[in-house]
Amino acid sequence: MKRTWFVALLTGLAANAAAQRVAEPPEGLAQATFAGGCFWCVEEAFDPVDGVEATISGYTGGETEHPSYKQVASGYTDHAEAVRVHYDPDTVDYERLVEVFWHNIDPTVADRQFCDQGAQYRTAIFYHNERQKRLAEASRDAIEESGQLPGPVVTDIEAAGPFYRAQEAHQDYYRRLNVAQWRASHPIAFPVQGPPVCGPTHA
Repeated sequence: MKRTWFVALLTGLAANAAAQRVAEPPEGLAQATFAGGCFWCVEEAFDPVDGVEATISGYTGGETEHPSYKQVASGYTDHAEAVRVHYDPDTVDYERLVEVFWHNIDPTVADRQFCDQGAQYRTAIFYHNERQKRLAEASRDAIEESGQLPGPVVTDIEAAGPFYRAQEAHQDYYRRLNVAQWRASHPIAFPVQGPPVCGPTHA
């Protein structure tokens, strides 16, 4: 009970705290940015991938500088909840990260993901260079042409802009509240089929 109360308190305090802009990754690492609904679950998908050195929950895609969680949740900032991935390109390639992304979202619905609704939960790939853009678009086109989806892909592919780190209470949140266990008891049908992907939910 005390732990639940403490987590709730931290989350409440974080709701109004301003987010700080995330710096470039350390030398030798590359970066990728994905919006796939609630950032807690997106972190969960990428953390186990070999070569991923860090995942950061945050906000991007909008105009408001240093937004708070409460501001983003209002839907008026145009930001999406997203995750910045710092990875070792010698261990994992960008194509693999894009594959993990597709397997953990429903790319056919706009402005929501599963039980989370609102523009802040839209799906998007934010590319950091022309190579990432080309690979993301090719991957999207291949999924659409596969014929396995119930509708067209509505996931945005757009240039990465400022990324603001979400308040500390949101970082690694799934580890504290066991999101994997919750999702196991609330089965979700991911429309992009294929080989098993990394992550406790899909192992």
